[in-house]
Amino acid sequence: MRILFIGDVVGKSGRTAISDYLPGMVKDWSLDLVVVNGENAAGGFGITEAIYQDFLDAGADAVTLGNHAWNQKEALVFIERAPRLIRPLNFPRHTPGRGAALIDTKSGKRALVINAMGRVFMEPLNDPFSAVGKELDACPLREAADAIVVDFHGEATSEKQGMGYFCDGRASLVVGTHTHVPTADHQILTGGTAYMSDAGMTGDYDSVIGMQKEEPLHRFTTGIPSGRFEPAFGPATLSGVAVETDDATGLALKIAPVRAGGRLEPAVPGFWVN
Repeated sequence: MRILFIGDVVGKSGRTAISDYLPGMVKDWSLDLVVVNGENAAGGFGITEAIYQDFLDAGADAVTLGNHAWNQKEALVFIERAPRLIRPLNFPRHTPGRGAALIDTKSGKRALVINAMGRVFMEPLNDPFSAVGKELDACPLREAADAIVVDFHGEATSEKQGMGYFCDGRASLVVGTHTHVPTADHQILTGGTAYMSDAGMTGDYDSVIGMQKEEPLHRFTTGIPSGRFEPAFGPATLSGVAVETDDATGLALKIAPVRAGGRLEPAVPGFWVN
């Protein structure tokens, strides 16, 4: 199976990159499954139903969230009628929506997509490891799903690495989101799970993690807020990771970073490009 995971989409600039690049990637690379983290898509904070639908129309099969899941209050309502929108699994018990979904892929196979949120330097949510473990036990790789993707939304690299090893051999891909900077540690772990600490953001990199520089710099240098954080509006880089899995096992065979447009150096998965 050919899987593309796209990191946190930030604001209008990031949304434009999705519409500009994703349809061509789906076609040119014959993608089976596309997962997009959309928790910063609406003005940098949260997601709306219209944006969710735009991502599906562009080629996404599932949209994951994170700590800004509810910044757009309409998400609390429309998530119940959006089966491919997945919020962190370890939110409190009665939180609307779902933390995992079994998705029908473009090729007719089935993929389990899980979204969980870390607790180190983050909100004190339920234990993500036990929550993810229960989902993996309930829907084993190859027995119940042809592929399993875990989006682990967290601040600490150590916790993200821990989740990678926790899922090793039981998931196709564990990828970190939230910190908005792509890491260079993409690899296949010893048990066959593809891993990357952070997919990076899909947004304008002439910024402070996707936000216009002036307000973050003012706060860093004075300790005093002077206004709202606003998304940077320059050309965005679509940033993510590509994984090819073994149909017999559901585990990873290949992994490579993906970057297109904007300021960062382009990167394409050579194993899909003739």
